Amino acid sequence: MRDLLTTQNQNCYKELIEKEAYTRLAWKTKYGPQYSHEHAGRRKKVGEVSKVPAGRTILPPVMKPPEKSQVEATPPQMTQAVLDSPITLMRSVTPVTKDLIYQGISREGKGRQLYLQRRTVKNPEDKYELPLLSSWDYGWRLGDFVREVKTPINGRSAIVKNTFYARNGIFNFPASTDKLG
Repeated sequence: MRDLLTTQNQNCYKELIEKEAYTRLAWKTKYGPQYSHEHAGRRKKVGEVSKVPAGRTILPPVMKPPEKSQVEATPPQMTQAVLDSPITLMRSVTPVTKDLIYQGISREGKGRQLYLQRRTVKNPEDKYELPLLSSWDYGWRLGDFVREVKTPINGRSAIVKNTFYARNGIFNFPASTDKLG
């Protein structure tokens, strides 16, 4: 609060006010003749609504709603049974896993907590039919392509890991065995 009333802040505020006044004056001298002055000195009364000139308002054309025959056209390959079936985004849970909710309480590590732990073990590909989020597209069905990840025999990752990263925490106090090359 003390630094708000310093001389420097007061002078800065005074300069901002003067700059705003000069900017308004410059705008008025440059663009003043282009705009009408009929509303310049008059204030609106309470409850008075400003009127918009009739020539400037342009409304979009009124559109008729499409007829039902155009909207309700379903493709012929869709049967009524397919249209009536509910859309399922998530595959159903096995009865054994579903019964875990009702056995015990979460505080003891059973019940809902155990159920959620079992559900997180499954991959999203096993729980859902299709990816729900766009970010899931990147890794969806990746397990079909990547069978086993092997580290290269002659790779540099172990060298970088052993020589670059500190093993002793934030502060690196090198041990007698830490040597480059």
